[in-house]
Amino acid sequence: MSEQNHQTENWQPETLAVRAGAVRSQFGENSEALFLTSSFVFDSAAQAAARFIGEEPGNIYSRFTNPTVTMFEERLAALEGAEQCVATASGMSAILACVMGLLKAGDHIVASRSIFGATVNLFNNIIQKFGVETTYVSATDVSEWQAAVRPNTRLFFLETPSNPLTEISDIAAIAAVAKGCGALLAVDNCFCTPILQRPLELGADIVIQSATKYIDGQGRVLGGAVLGSKKNMEGVYGFLRTAGPTLSAFNAWILLKGLETLKIRMDAHSANALELARWLEAQPNVARVFYPGLASHPQHELAMRQQKTGGGIVSFEVASSRGSAKEAAWRVIDNTRMISITANLGDTKTTITHPASTTHGRIAPEARAAAGITDGLIRIAVGLEAVVDIQNDLARGLNK
Repeated sequence: MSEQNHQTENWQPETLAVRAGAVRSQFGENSEALFLTSSFVFDSAAQAAARFIGEEPGNIYSRFTNPTVTMFEERLAALEGAEQCVATASGMSAILACVMGLLKAGDHIVASRSIFGATVNLFNNIIQKFGVETTYVSATDVSEWQAAVRPNTRLFFLETPSNPLTEISDIAAIAAVAKGCGALLAVDNCFCTPILQRPLELGADIVIQSATKYIDGQGRVLGGAVLGSKKNMEGVYGFLRTAGPTLSAFNAWILLKGLETLKIRMDAHSANALELARWLEAQPNVARVFYPGLASHPQHELAMRQQKTGGGIVSFEVASSRGSAKEAAWRVIDNTRMISITANLGDTKTTITHPASTTHGRIAPEARAAAGITDGLIRIAVGLEAVVDIQNDLARGLNK
């Protein structure tokens, strides 16, 4: 395969999303090629041996080397400003690869209590069995991160904005605490993508992506990624090579196509979300709206420093005049006719979910309460439909 010009340092994000990492085969294709093969043929036994031990670069086996996957990794790394990207089968497998590749028994994690419910279960029910303990702290109070540090603390983990309340963590401030104790800071950048936020530039060491969400953008495939320096990615890649939570070549090809329109879509999602959030604030049956782009958001000023826009996720609490808060929230959801009732996000289609009984339904009620996830909370992942149609669909339930 012959490489294209990779002098990308002066390219804007829109150009990186279309051009970075692309290589052409001898056939000269313009669209990135899809390599559907489990293994690769060598010219000789000596070449095979050299590739297996790393003396010669090249593809070996699609569990850990595939040209289509490599193109996706290089393109996403260019967008995030990372030296290396390790692509994985899903966002959760990216977090697993990060922890298993960087930590050992006896290590300690400090994590935001506002992280995704499945991440809490991963830390509490799986990682803990291997002798790694996690302490949960406020996403927004930096002093709690400092107070939670132990001599064996090796990793800080947060997501900002958080799911589903869109809390904003001060990446630079928390990164300073992590560096002060010799820990790495990993930031789940799923809600913003590198188009709206670049955590590595703010002091983070590692970025996690669930490519399933906005990077694909159309709800088609699963994918994930861990990004950072080559030094930090060495253990992550080693875990992937051995354990095999591998991104398929087909999914990588889909994600490459998704990256090409990421900037356009993130701008449109954000514009729609801000308009919807302002409309929700004016509705009598809405008690509170959570959206970083609103002046009413507690970390609005910080969000506007760290992010380019408020993003595409809006959450709100229903003001219940009869029945329980859960019943009121479910009435709003069940009376929609256009919006998709699903827990996925980042789609061109607007989606709606009840976090307390879906995305965070498997964590303890006390943990949900500590994270501020009430029974009346609804999360909207705002899509690319006309905002007036989204508003009219929500109004059916809110008016009841």
